[in-house]
Amino acid sequence: MTVVIIAILCVLVTSRLHAMYQRSRKMLIFLIAIFLPVTITCVVLTAIVNSHVSGVELVLSGSYLCQYDYEGVAELLISITWILCAVWEVLVLCLAVWIVVKHFREVQQLSTGGTIASCFMVLTKIHMFYFVFSVAVCSFGLGGFSPNLYDSSSVGTEVYYGVLQILLFIQMFVLGPRLVLGVREYDAQLAVNSDAGPSFTTIIFQEHDLVSTGSYV
Repeated sequence: MTVVIIAILCVLVTSRLHAMYQRSRKMLIFLIAIFLPVTITCVVLTAIVNSHVSGVELVLSGSYLCQYDYEGVAELLISITWILCAVWEVLVLCLAVWIVVKHFREVQQLSTGGTIASCFMVLTKIHMFYFVFSVAVCSFGLGGFSPNLYDSSSVGTEVYYGVLQILLFIQMFVLGPRLVLGVREYDAQLAVNSDAGPSFTTIIFQEHDLVSTGSYV
């Protein structure tokens, strides 16, 4: 289930990056060429890992606990999966940072740069926070394969993996949906301001230019 949700989030992130790059066909082809192999590989590796998992039921002080053991090369496959996810997230973050810097350079050349910058900043925060958080989660996940943690059963290790599960939950069920809801809320805010305020500004991203069209009520 986790792999399916992550794959859906990757599709959503791909569509957002495509929009940030002004719906460039070359960028879309590039993202799909990276996204598909990474996703398919992660799904296949996860299926192989699940086939090598064995569970043991333990009874401690009247409580039933399940302990899962990974057999064979499962540990290596899990680490490869995390590495592929980390590479994808870092690539997404770098592409997002690049387009943000590029747009702000263009904004500085426009007379209405202050208004456009404030609007683009709102949209940037919605996306960039998710991208940075995703890279942090992948780094946290890779840290779990440290010999000091992976082969340990201490309380600190359990806390570490517990925090990792919480971070994954936040990424999948809180920040992921915010990619969609945040943009819709911003669009609704612009619609309200256009009806109630004296003026509003619409941002149009073209292939090479950033154009601001003002409307007055």
